[in-house]
This record gives sequence, C-alpha cells and structure tokens, in this order.
Amino acid sequence: MTAPAGPALTARIPGSKSITNRALLLAAAATGTSRLRAPLTSDDTLAFRTALTDLGVPVATGPQDGEWRVTGIGGGPSGGATIRCADAGTAARFLPPFAATGRGRYLFDGSDQLRARPLRPLADALRRLGADVRAAGSGGLPLLVDADGLRGGELAVDGRHSSQFLSGLLMAAPLLDTPLTVTVRDLVSRPYIDMTVALMRRFGARVTEEAPGVIGIGTGGYTATDLAIEPDASTASYAFAAAAVTGRAVTVPGLGRDSLQGDLGFVEVLRTAGARVAVGADATTVTGTGRLRGGFEVDMGAISDTFMTLAAIAPLADAPITIRGIAHARLKESDRIEAVAGNLAACGVTVETAQDRITVHPGPVRPARIRCHRDHRIAMAFSVLGLRAPGIELDDPSCVTKTFPGFHTELRRLFPAPLEGERR
Repeated sequence: MTAPAGPALTARIPGSKSITNRALLLAAAATGTSRLRAPLTSDDTLAFRTALTDLGVPVATGPQDGEWRVTGIGGGPSGGATIRCADAGTAARFLPPFAATGRGRYLFDGSDQLRARPLRPLADALRRLGADVRAAGSGGLPLLVDADGLRGGELAVDGRHSSQFLSGLLMAAPLLDTPLTVTVRDLVSRPYIDMTVALMRRFGARVTEEAPGVIGIGTGGYTATDLAIEPDASTASYAFAAAAVTGRAVTVPGLGRDSLQGDLGFVEVLRTAGARVAVGADATTVTGTGRLRGGFEVDMGAISDTFMTLAAIAPLADAPITIRGIAHARLKESDRIEAVAGNLAACGVTVETAQDRITVHPGPVRPARIRCHRDHRIAMAFSVLGLRAPGIELDDPSCVTKTFPGFHTELRRLFPAPLEGERR
C-alpha cells in the first residue's frame, strides 16, 4: 500500500473520560460551583454523574452547550446512599474514599463485570485510614462503607494492580482530618497519577512529591474552578492508528504537547512503527507512510489502555511486535491480553503471550467475528484492523458506548470504505 496521505482528516474525539470523572469528583468535594466544559457524555461518565447526585451533589447542564455545572458540597457527603456504579471502574475506585471522608452508610455496587474487578487493595487502604469498610467475599463489589471521616498520617500503597486505587485515595486526602503522606511501590500507569495530581492542584489542593513515590497532601479541601476537558487521548489512539495503517493523515485538535494525558505517548509508539508524528501546541497529527514497521519491543505499561490498539494492527507490520509491561491489563473490563490474543488467533494470526506481554507476528488476516467481551477498547481496536482486513465483524458493537457512543459513525466518516485488498 503506497497511497499518498493527502489533506489531513480532522477526527472528532470526545472529552477524556479520565479527566471528566476526576473533575466531577473534585468539583463535588469543592466549595462553590465548578463549570466543566466539553465533558465526555458516555455510559461511564453518566454513571459517575448519577452516583454523585445520589450522594447529594447537584450536577446540572450549563447554559452553554456541552457544559456541566457541579455545585460542590465542600467536603465529604452525609446521610448515606446506595450507589450503582454500573460498569464504571472509576466510580468504584474513586467514590468509596470520597464517601468515607463523610458521614453515613454507603453501599456501592455495580454490574457483574464490575463485581469481578478487584477492590481489596482499596478497601485495605481505607481501613488503615480508620474507615469501616466491608467488601464482598471476592474482595470486590458490593462494598459497604460506614463513614465517620478519615484520619491522615502515613500510608503505604501497593500500586501493581491499578493506579485508580491510588488516585481515589489521593483525591480524598485533602478532606482528611490531618495531612496524609502516601508511599507507593511498583506503580503502574504513572501518567494517570500525574493527571490526578495536576487536577487536584487545579482545584486548589496542596500536593508535593517529597521523593520518588512519596506524595504528601495537605488538608483544606478544594475550591471550585472552570475546566475545559481535553479530547480523550486513549480514544484518539484509534484515529491515529487508522492513519498509520491507511497511509493517511489524521489530526486531533485539542491534544497538544501540554496534555495532561499520558496516553498521548501512543503516537511515539506509532513513530517507532514508521508513522510520521507532529505534536504541536494545540493539536497532534499522525501521517501513515503506507507501511507499518515491526521488529521492535515496547513497554506500554504506562499507557496500557492503548496496547490493544497496537496489538490489533500489528499483523499488518513487516516483522513481529512485542508489547510488554501490561500484566495489569488482565484485570480490566476483560483479561485484555487473552482477549486480544484469542481474537487475533481467530483471524489466523500467530500470537504468543506471557503474564505481562504479547507478541504478534505479521501475516494474512482472515475474516472473523471478534469477541468483544463487553470491552469497548477491544471493539474499537479491532475496528481499526477492519479498515485493512475485510470481514472483521464485532459480536457487540454497541459496547463502545462506555466511552465513545459515536465511535462507529466517526470511523465511517473518516474512512468511508474499507481498503479491501490492500495489505502492506
């Protein structure tokens, strides 16, 4: 395939889920009314927003289109509530610490898929801060929190399984009785902690990193602010990968060099794979070269939500690609390593896996029905492969509503017809 790139296509990527849900929580805890501009409206963010209203936090649509106004309650909630988290992992990880800083009995529950995801490290950490927390026998949802405030002090956290546990604890920390110092070891997805800290500071929190992995948070709560939500960098990975495999140019406005999102680093992986990449002040453009270069190994532990994007297109490369550092991806909406490997194998692709890695070999891709496992990222990643491999079908295309309800429409707008018959 050697088609010229032509004029850059502009991808319409919705707001960041990670920023939207963090900003919702921080605005809820703040004093005053915050304005969130261009938040993501999807299953996960609507579940988070509904959970906050059930906790007594008023959230309304603003006078401007695409704006939410959050009237903060100036601390933790009171009175108790039953909170349905649906499929939203951020709700299950961020909201219990917030509730624990307040008063009352709070029961958190969610879908069967979310019940299967671990919460024990978070529950254990909350107990060490003085919370009365009871988890299900499996260590996950349903989770009962009898809240009477949290004390500060010293807290050690194991960060191997999910950075969301640490983010939830950090965001609750300014509401504690005394300052908190958190020491974290073996942290995965560090960019998400950097995002959390940056947003906490934006809402007025005092956060310092006294040494690598030692984070100090002062008390004093949060102050309302106005915040424009960036486009979602994880979601943008599909548009960027599509550019790489079709030999075209795609620009995502609003994602530039000062982005809060570590997943923008995915474009550097595409650069390694032979794409041309331009990261500007306010936009990023990826231009495909007509070939996808393989023959490399990359650690994607810090940007693991995008590893599936690379793995799904890796059969189109000219040599094997190994992705490592992703063991924690087995604990997401699905066991993502095995889900990707199984679907690639169904496409006739040779794949090797280990606990923390996957190697994908190049070769012809045969038609297959992709098992999405109700995982939005599997559906979106294999949709990109479908641009170059005719006959790729999804068993659950609607699962993309978790983070990008308009994904299929936008992909068809950017790439109206599959590039049938074209390979490398």
